[in-house]
Amino acid sequence: MRGELLQIRRARASDLPFVATIERASFPDPWDEATLEWVLEYCGDFFFVASSGEALAGFLAGALEETGVEVYGHICNFAVAPEFRGRGIGRRLVARAEQQFLVAGASAVQLEVRESNLAARAFYSRCGYREVLCIPAYYANGEDARLMIRWLY
Repeated sequence: MRGELLQIRRARASDLPFVATIERASFPDPWDEATLEWVLEYCGDFFFVASSGEALAGFLAGALEETGVEVYGHICNFAVAPEFRGRGIGRRLVARAEQQFLVAGASAVQLEVRESNLAARAFYSRCGYREVLCIPAYYANGEDARLMIRWLY
């Protein structure tokens, strides 16, 4: 994608097979296409893809959460295809989602990340996220998650 125009845009139904391929390449317990379809239908304002021509390089699926006291953005799922990593695409996807969360009134953005995923934890830290707590046995295999948060204002 170097030298090519990268576009960050809202996901479309036609993107979902490509998103599912990135999912399978990135996670031990990937979301299936039915789950992705549900997220697109109900949280489409916060579901973005990075594309260049026909190539889909990454995606971010988020949602807005209202607690009654605060409104938070939630990065629910996010990955860049292995062959496109290290090119700033992930940072651009996160920035676009944060912008949309801010417009929707969110005061912060939160996410969960695997305890063992040191690269992702470091990436989020570079993006301004801070680890706030550990969630024991969060993942299907029993692995703990780290809850990370970034205040937007």
